[in-house]
Amino acid sequence: MVRKSKGRHRRTREKFRKSPRDKFTVTRYLQKFEIGERVSIVIDPSSQSKPFRRFYGRIGRVIGKRGRAYIVEIKDGDAIKQVITTPEHLKRV
Repeated sequence: MVRKSKGRHRRTREKFRKSPRDKFTVTRYLQKFEIGERVSIVIDPSSQSKPFRRFYGRIGRVIGKRGRAYIVEIKDGDAIKQVITTPEHLKRV
């Protein structure tokens, strides 16, 4: 028998699909955010390092920076979690 895949990107065919109109733009990769700014997590499928699919569409607050990536604090149910993601996956709210 074949084992079922349980990787990070399973069941994401629709969620991570880009429309043919969406183009690669450098400005998404070069955008800067201030600490305390509110952002939405919108995953860009053309990038290799992605946040976990559960956090797609969540709104959070930037609480720090780690190298080129930002630390975003979001609420997941009753828990407060920190997602480390690069700027191409973030959008200002």
